[in-house]
Amino acid sequence: MESIPNLNSLPYYHGTKANLKFGDLIEPGFNSNYGKRKQAAFVYLTATLDAAVWGAELALGEGSGRIYIVEPTGPIEDDPNLTDKKFPGNPTKSYRTRNPIRVIGEVLDWQGHSPEQLKAMKDHLDRLKELGIEAI
Repeated sequence: MESIPNLNSLPYYHGTKANLKFGDLIEPGFNSNYGKRKQAAFVYLTATLDAAVWGAELALGEGSGRIYIVEPTGPIEDDPNLTDKKFPGNPTKSYRTRNPIRVIGEVLDWQGHSPEQLKAMKDHLDRLKELGIEAI
């Protein structure tokens, strides 16, 4: 895994529906919050609040979405699902790691997307699923 340089000072976020507390570790090896809920080999984090909002809104499960402020415990790399040909240069600042990430806080006052935006995204994901492309 190639490390992303100079990212130690960025705030990182993780959007989910899981109810976590300060100090909890989010680790790979559990079922994904998305798609077919396969065992996740990576944990995902982002340096943009908007990407974390999408994560919180689209995660499977009961309850409200939550956005945690997290710190990686090991090297991180660009998330290839959101970079390369799709979004060259990683404008969403989306990353993944095989190491745990630690919850160090929670964003309580975030604003979700409009119902129209959320429906459009879910419709788009459904179309991808029909094409055999499954969200992580």
